[in-house]
Amino acid sequence: MGMWYILSILPFIPALDCHMLRRTFLASCAAALPVASLLGSSSNSAITVGMQSYTFRNFNLERTLQFMQKLGLKYAEFYSKHIPTESKPEQLQALLKLCKEYGVAAESFGVVRFTKKHDDNKRLFDFGKALGVKALSADPDPDSFDSLDKLCEEYKIAVGIHPHGPSGGKMHRWYSADIILKAVNSHHPLIGSCLDTGHLIRSAQMGFKLDPVEEIKKMGARNFGIHLKDHDNANKTDVICGKGVLDVKGVFQALRDVNFKYMVSLEYEAKPENPYDDVAACVEIMNQANKA
Repeated sequence: MGMWYILSILPFIPALDCHMLRRTFLASCAAALPVASLLGSSSNSAITVGMQSYTFRNFNLERTLQFMQKLGLKYAEFYSKHIPTESKPEQLQALLKLCKEYGVAAESFGVVRFTKKHDDNKRLFDFGKALGVKALSADPDPDSFDSLDKLCEEYKIAVGIHPHGPSGGKMHRWYSADIILKAVNSHHPLIGSCLDTGHLIRSAQMGFKLDPVEEIKKMGARNFGIHLKDHDNANKTDVICGKGVLDVKGVFQALRDVNFKYMVSLEYEAKPENPYDDVAACVEIMNQANKA
């Protein structure tokens, strides 16, 4: 029955039935609208947030999961101490069962290294598949990309190149979005970056002022993860997010603007013996920014 027919007979039916037909008409119109019109713009949707487990590197996996559960975090980027890449299938299943018991899922893993050795790279992708991750954060050798092209296509797992900050008086080989983009633009669209806001901020210690918000915008659709941290360059230490120079709200808005579909992993490298209170403060700030 077309809407034109309903409207044409409205004057000839009882008032009660008119109200019923009006509701039918409005419901039909609503059904025809795009989902975004009913739920709000996708640019305002919440982004998946979790923890880079390196934050709790001085604790075992179960204690880390306990911390995460208490913090209300359900997703993780695990690193090799907590879930070793050489785990046998039965060991990996036991670790994943433990994660499930605490309500934590593996969204990504890293940071791993890729080389030109395809078989070694494939083993890491097999591990990622078994873990159930969407992305691997990585520090790949420049001659690994032909191998990664094949593996990203086969496994549909993204590779996020992770720019470490300055070390030993030198900049890391993948320290900025410009450098990463130059290397990956001609390669598989699932090869991009896992930017680290703290390391980007630390680059100022070597005279390279990199704004995390602008770096995210440059990477665009090739953002496959974020390590969220803030840093005090004067004292050379991580600080609670937003207490240094990091624009936390700006980071989340930039991610919405580029239609980011992966995970923001909170990472805190200060106070490794007892980071919980500072991490809890970071989680609250991160969650508030994620609602903006």
